Amino acid sequence: MNDAHFHTGEVAAQQRWETAALWDDSRRQRLLWNHIPAELHARIESAPFFFLATSAADGRCDCSFKGGGPGLIRILDGRRFAFPDFDGNGAFMSLGNILQNPRVGCLFIDFNDGARLRVNGRAEIHEAGEVMALFPGQRRVIVVHVEEVVPNCAQHIPRLLPATPGKKEEA
Repeated sequence: MNDAHFHTGEVAAQQRWETAALWDDSRRQRLLWNHIPAELHARIESAPFFFLATSAADGRCDCSFKGGGPGLIRILDGRRFAFPDFDGNGAFMSLGNILQNPRVGCLFIDFNDGARLRVNGRAEIHEAGEVMALFPGQRRVIVVHVEEVVPNCAQHIPRLLPATPGKKEEA
């Protein structure tokens, strides 16, 4: 079976565990997109964090928490978004991987309502140009070119309450 939406490993798994019939044309159109729909732009731009998955040329993987509060993500259009690279420990695991392999996976989770969105694409690192103006004072900005967007159900996402400012956690 040749499928533009799934690679051979995914197709083999669907056949092995008998879920291939679930992915008819109607479901593919509803749940596999090549852009971020306009109705989700504000939600993504208000996300205070997301998870970024990258891998090196040899396949070694890294998954990083990317935080910064609302405004961390800027939607450029339905096929591109940008976020700043905040200096961390100087290991540059994510950016080093992107330099070798631009493919990335981004996972957005809203723990208030359980909404999840996976966005896969290709990343590029910018150190100059127009996109830098979106994040004044930042040394690098990553632009993700969207290839696949997959919304997920909220069934297994725990609902978490935001911490009360100024209130200390008990040990």
